[in-house]
Amino acid sequence: MRQIRVKEAIEENIELMSSILHDTIFMSQISQLADIMVKSLRRGGTIFFCGNGGSAADAQHLAAELSGRFYFDRAPLPAEALHCNTSYLTAIANDYGFEHVYERLIRGNGKKGDVLVGLSTSGNSLNITKAFETAKNLDITTIAFTGENGGKLKEVADYILQIPSTDTPRIQEAHILIGHIICELIETDMFIEE
Repeated sequence: MRQIRVKEAIEENIELMSSILHDTIFMSQISQLADIMVKSLRRGGTIFFCGNGGSAADAQHLAAELSGRFYFDRAPLPAEALHCNTSYLTAIANDYGFEHVYERLIRGNGKKGDVLVGLSTSGNSLNITKAFETAKNLDITTIAFTGENGGKLKEVADYILQIPSTDTPRIQEAHILIGHIICELIETDMFIEE
């Protein structure tokens, strides 16, 4: 029974990635999002990431790929996951409510020309929605990585990448793959094609 489920999970992943691979509009959207981030970085912007649970882990992972290194040694890029300061996170959640943890940090640290990437499989994470609304008021570009439905983020995001699935693990697997591709494109544009 276990081996059957293992095989099924891998087949589900392959089927989803194949559907993305053969969607030319989706593929060009990935390239477009990388271009938006490169333009921001070249103008002195910062790429902020946020998410909850597994999506927070993916947000932190992608920020580290940019601020650290990806394929080769190079200068660090300004990128940050908004949930990494647990003292801040718990203080704001306690004093104002968890729905305000990201929007207050964007209000305090974000500036015109930055990019905020929010990862939410449902697209309905209130703390990310509020952060996007605040970002919009500050002329910060917002990019949502969601599942098939897009949720409430579809209404507030400047750009949305909707994974054609409703299965949370498969959506997160697609998010990290696409995030890695975007990091590679950014790194190449910023440091190789100069």
